[in-house]
Amino acid sequence: MSFGDILYIIAMFLFAFITFGIVKNYYKSKFDDEGRRIDMQDEVDKEEKQD
Repeated sequence: MSFGDILYIIAMFLFAFITFGIVKNYYKSKFDDEGRRIDMQDEVDKEEKQD
């Protein structure tokens, strides 16, 4: 394998790792520890108070 092939493989692994990290952090910021969406909690809290 040439140096360019090795560099290409390393770049693809880094791309996949960074993309996975970005997606993981995006979803981690959207959901709380119990798996509920953070932006939907206000509506759920209002419904619980009405019941």
